[in-house]
Amino acid sequence: MATALSLPDVALDDGRHRGEGVIVVQTLADRIFAIVRERIIAGTIPADRPIRQDALAAELGVSKIPLREAMARLEQEGLLHGVANRGYMIGALSAAQAEDIYGLRLKLEPAAAARAALVADDDDRAALVAAFEALDQAAASDLARVAICNRKFHMAMVRPTRQALTIQLIRQLALLAERYVVAHLQPAGRDARAHLEHREQLDAFLARDADRVKALLDTHIRSTLTDLKGGFAPVD
Repeated sequence: MATALSLPDVALDDGRHRGEGVIVVQTLADRIFAIVRERIIAGTIPADRPIRQDALAAELGVSKIPLREAMARLEQEGLLHGVANRGYMIGALSAAQAEDIYGLRLKLEPAAAARAALVADDDDRAALVAAFEALDQAAASDLARVAICNRKFHMAMVRPTRQALTIQLIRQLALLAERYVVAHLQPAGRDARAHLEHREQLDAFLARDADRVKALLDTHIRSTLTDLKGGFAPVD
């Protein structure tokens, strides 16, 4: 096997947020999955055109078998879609999809985080603090990494509910939102505003102020959606 592929050995599944004594073994497909997902989030793979799998496999120095496995997983995550006789493509960002994703987040996430603030144990609260610190340390020049850390922070606010279906739905929406997080943070000044909003959310969560957590998250998600919609050209 070629050795061109290089990626830090980090856990891909943010569902295992405690990880006491857990060793996460990554397959080659796992590593390809992580690399391609970051490129999709960063926008370095063009949307609305077939992905050239031969060229991508050659660039990464891997065979087509683990690449196809990784692409199939990305399709399951909703980041790619298959096109008959053309392989896989990435859909373009749109105001309609942003409204769909963030509208559903508004229905689920603030209420879930409010419940979580009341039932979170010490480990849950420590995990949220760690997620905030990782987000705070993510370099603004690497918006794909910021988007991933942003997702992990938001997931740490809802996971203490232990409501598996709710968590699964919110996680899927958060994954789909990552490309929009990158688009949202590109204009100057928005990263500083997001930091302050996340700090307020953290403080309210640690204070077990469920009503404030719910209100802050609702405002945060709603204002992000407003910014995003304003960034798309109006459709005639």
